Amino acid sequence: MNCKKHIKLTGVSNISWKDAILRSIQDASQTLNNLTSVVVLEQRAKLQGDRIQEYYADLDLEFEIDKGLQGLEDTSTSNLDE
Repeated sequence: MNCKKHIKLTGVSNISWKDAILRSIQDASQTLNNLTSVVVLEQRAKLQGDRIQEYYADLDLEFEIDKGLQGLEDTSTSNLDE
């Protein structure tokens, strides 16, 4: 059985919402393995006068939990019971 985990993060760009989304996925993939999907939850922007200064994209990233790490978590909690 595959177990999946979700994290919420906010991407920021001064170019576009698409750039904020792509940079966030790229940054997350450097520390998270097995990314499987992304849902764009919200897009918003910071204005300066009549221009967009920064683009924000709230994302829900899904990834599969590494089965090798699952075993480590199980043994560490069982030691507490002894």
